[in-house]
Amino acid sequence: MMNRTRYFVIASLLVLGVGLGTGLVAFYVGFPAGAFQRRGPEELQYIPRDASLVAYADVHEIMTSDLRQKLRRLIPIDRQDGQREFQDHTGINIETDIDRVVACGRTDANSTNVPGSGMVLARGRFDEVKIESLMREHGARVENYRGKRIIVSDLGQHPEGFGVAFVEPGLIAVGSAALVHTAIDLHQGGDNPQTGVASATGNEELMNLVRSLEAGNAWAVGRFDALTARARLPQGVAERLPAITWFSASTRIDGGLTGVVRAEARDEQAADNLRDVVRGFLALAKMQAGSRPDVQAMIQSLELGGAGKTVALSFNVPSQLFDAIAAFGPAERPDRH
Repeated sequence: MMNRTRYFVIASLLVLGVGLGTGLVAFYVGFPAGAFQRRGPEELQYIPRDASLVAYADVHEIMTSDLRQKLRRLIPIDRQDGQREFQDHTGINIETDIDRVVACGRTDANSTNVPGSGMVLARGRFDEVKIESLMREHGARVENYRGKRIIVSDLGQHPEGFGVAFVEPGLIAVGSAALVHTAIDLHQGGDNPQTGVASATGNEELMNLVRSLEAGNAWAVGRFDALTARARLPQGVAERLPAITWFSASTRIDGGLTGVVRAEARDEQAADNLRDVVRGFLALAKMQAGSRPDVQAMIQSLELGGAGKTVALSFNVPSQLFDAIAAFGPAERPDRH
């Protein structure tokens, strides 16, 4: 693959990955005015307190953004396999039926053998009868839980089962059956720490990070230690990682791409070590950019910041840069017959 094609593909994947990947994670792809309040999206009240990852995306705004439409014209590819499979089994079209999503992941920090579980809460327009009928045609069964119908399927091959439930009109929960049960518990009884049912809105450490995010149309917050514990990194690599506790990322996709990635280190010394690592990567990236003005502009948009235990890396990729990169794409795409 030639360099200019590689840069074009990387830029395209960056946009699609950041913008859509915060939703249904393989499937899991709002930020309408007023959706982001001081306490975050209202759907957070149905996310468990011990979630190790929480993400948000304004699906409608991202799907209709100038940048995505531009990339779609330049890269006329079919929908991703995961998205297509998801619609085939559930009847939900991510691109047209969903307005915004809040996704979460939960890992068992004490075990690397038990798969992590995930759930997406999606706001939109859903045909409950059609979805249930289609899923039952694919072998799903219906269970009743606290007055709610949960459609349980083996899709995803998770030992807990894959569940779909309508928590309230226009709000659907999709994910591991255990987390769908938790969402219903929180909807029915509210936050109740005495019974072990507590929502993310009661996790001040998490919510402080959510409140600090800029007004992007996609963001994610997670516990870095819990995620790396399951990554099974080589011992030498794991030992060299700076001591990071939390990370967050926020981006806005419109004509271009802007955002910031933050890491909360265990202490200021760990933060200084992380800044040194990032500076090294930035210096290497500038060397690799060579004389390419488009790549240099992308690298120059990266800015290292933060103070104390916080390390931040911001970026601003204007639409003109994507135009320049995209100009190389069409001439190199092979004819398709």
